[in-house]
Amino acid sequence: MAEKAVSLLGRLRRQWRPGSDGEGLACRHLEARGYAILDRNFRCRSGEVDVVARVGDATVFVEVKERSGESHGAGHEAVTFGKRRRIVRAARIYAASRGLEETPLRFDVISIDWSAGEPRVRHYEDAFSDSD
Repeated sequence: MAEKAVSLLGRLRRQWRPGSDGEGLACRHLEARGYAILDRNFRCRSGEVDVVARVGDATVFVEVKERSGESHGAGHEAVTFGKRRRIVRAARIYAASRGLEETPLRFDVISIDWSAGEPRVRHYEDAFSDSD
């Protein structure tokens, strides 16, 4: 019986990932504004980038933060110095591995607040630089 419970729990964890609904909403938000989604959940040893998109000639690395209330602050406030540093490192690896070193890189944050029941999406363009 315990083996079945562990097996079911393992399958549920693989199918559902915290943030996946928010990332999907963020991608739809970006696409509605003319962005092309290049990649999602890019991971490397240095960090992770939630969404990689393209708008104009810029490659945009997007950190998505969700909140169900403001008790822990707004989502964009959770992107600390250490988190920005990991995103920048991962973005540089992504760009180098795809020959994008010469294209402009930009870092955006999308904050999704669910406290009113309906999502409120805030998009902070150029939220930080690669020198942060």
